Amino acid sequence: MHEEVELTKTLVVVAHPGLSNSRVNATWFKAITGLPGVTVIDLYSRYPDGKIDIAEEQRLIEAHDRIVLQFPMQWYNCTALLKQWIDDVFADGWAYGGGRAVAGKTLSIAVSTFSKASDYQKGGRYGRTLEELTSPFEVLAFRVDMRYLPGFFLSGLERLTDVQLIENAERYRQYIGNTPGY
Repeated sequence: MHEEVELTKTLVVVAHPGLSNSRVNATWFKAITGLPGVTVIDLYSRYPDGKIDIAEEQRLIEAHDRIVLQFPMQWYNCTALLKQWIDDVFADGWAYGGGRAVAGKTLSIAVSTFSKASDYQKGGRYGRTLEELTSPFEVLAFRVDMRYLPGFFLSGLERLTDVQLIENAERYRQYIGNTPGY
């Protein structure tokens, strides 16, 4: 007898202000679009005016088990619209402060950086690891009773070959998909 395993429903919120001109984030976007159980949204094309439909975004989150925030690192943080999305959508009374709509769900991030990986080490150019720089996302998850999974990072975009990008996109596809063992 074959037992069906229910797929985790994953929402990937892509927040790149120039996705059509992006080499990495556009490749990641294409790699995960159409995966079973995965919904991919392009935040900047959904809200070019910056007016976020909070109720719709909350409904989307409620319909998924895992939320992945995909963005390019900008000034050691996420993009402006993603920050606004988090501020607006993870609202008092819904995500915390008596609301528990996201409790028990999983949060993770997928981040690309132009700087090389060695820059993001204790002795590197920035004196901080990517895990340290992105720790506010882990704290967000903790604050709203979500489970945080380690992020998916790609650094050194300047020297990234097409073959390396294709290989990385396949690893990202596995990270996002319901691939056991990732």
